[in-house]
Amino acid sequence: MKGKTVADSAVIMAEVMQPNQANPRGNVHGGEIMKLMDNAAYVVAHRHARTNVVTARVDELTFHEPIYVGNLVTCHAYLTFVGRSSMEVAVFVEVEDLYSENSTKKALSAYFTMVALNAGGKTISVSPLELQNEEEQRRYEEGKKRYESHKSS
Repeated sequence: MKGKTVADSAVIMAEVMQPNQANPRGNVHGGEIMKLMDNAAYVVAHRHARTNVVTARVDELTFHEPIYVGNLVTCHAYLTFVGRSSMEVAVFVEVEDLYSENSTKKALSAYFTMVALNAGGKTISVSPLELQNEEEQRRYEEGKKRYESHKSS
């Protein structure tokens, strides 16, 4: 099976937050952002596997900044590790106040473990990840450690 690069499946997705995604004070619900993150992770894993994928785990979900109605939310997602049928996707969320200059901040981050499934719902093997540089190699090794840690627990 020929490997695919991190860039082959990486994605950037953006959305302006609307009132129906927030509480009465204008704070966007965390679940709304988590849904965007899960969707970005799905796209990355599906692009890599070219088959149905499901979310198996979300690790280290950290909220760094609040998000309000009218903010632009941008999800950056890319593969960090690929096993036999599972893939770890790093997702970072930036929030931007569209009314302010230089207002882009890191809002959330998490690692999603996605699993490739065949039409019958059984796990299937995916292409290996071809690492292109030292940064990708470092992230791969960190992802492998998380993968092995979860497998043993």
